[in-house]
Amino acid sequence: MIDLARGVLMASFGCATENAWHVLVTVSQNSNVKLQAVADAVVASAGGTQPMPADLQSRLQGPLRRGGQAGMSRG
Repeated sequence: MIDLARGVLMASFGCATENAWHVLVTVSQNSNVKLQAVADAVVASAGGTQPMPADLQSRLQGPLRRGGQAGMSRG
């Protein structure tokens, strides 16, 4: 489910696979929600079966605006 959520973010927002992973991890850590639960919410909302929980939606917006690159080391 986590890989599927990464795919949803990549297709929806045009971010690279590493950036999609970083978005999921960042949201999970900042919201104190397990990564699997964040991934489930992303996939369910993309499929139209459930709306995205408001707290996760607001936490997704920041990293996605930054292209999923916030906090990533550049080398």
